[in-house]
Amino acid sequence: MNHEVHIYTDGAAKGNPGNGGYGVVMELVGTPHKKEFYEGFRLTTNNRMELLAVIVGLEKLKNPNMKVLVISDSKYVVDSVEKKWVLGWEKKKFAGRKNPDLWKRFLIVYRKHQVDFKWIKGHNNHPQNERCDQLAVMASMQLKLSIDEYYETIGSKIE
Repeated sequence: MNHEVHIYTDGAAKGNPGNGGYGVVMELVGTPHKKEFYEGFRLTTNNRMELLAVIVGLEKLKNPNMKVLVISDSKYVVDSVEKKWVLGWEKKKFAGRKNPDLWKRFLIVYRKHQVDFKWIKGHNNHPQNERCDQLAVMASMQLKLSIDEYYETIGSKIE
């Protein structure tokens, strides 16, 4: 598939759980157009931030049915999608699974596009991955952090 958009993502959490953040770099293939997004949270986990980064990247796409390549250093995210585990979890209504709120949100936006995933090794001098990591860490250290409502009310109690 010839991808129209590359979405690079990363998540971070200090303490895991602790302050966390995500970073996203989006590139329109064949053009110099690039956008960056990030957000920090006061109490969350690394896996939640890894997954939220992918969701936010996909949600930022303006047109439906785009051909997208998501590049992530998260085995949790990439394997869950590429090995179709998340579809099995969905059939079982995410019983016993962590982060069902985010996986449900992911599936909604994932189904609007043609999405492939590629895993890359983190902290391996990949420029866009390194930039996502910088954004995620910076976001997690901001003075004003958002509240990860699901994790603070429900998610942390089932970990």
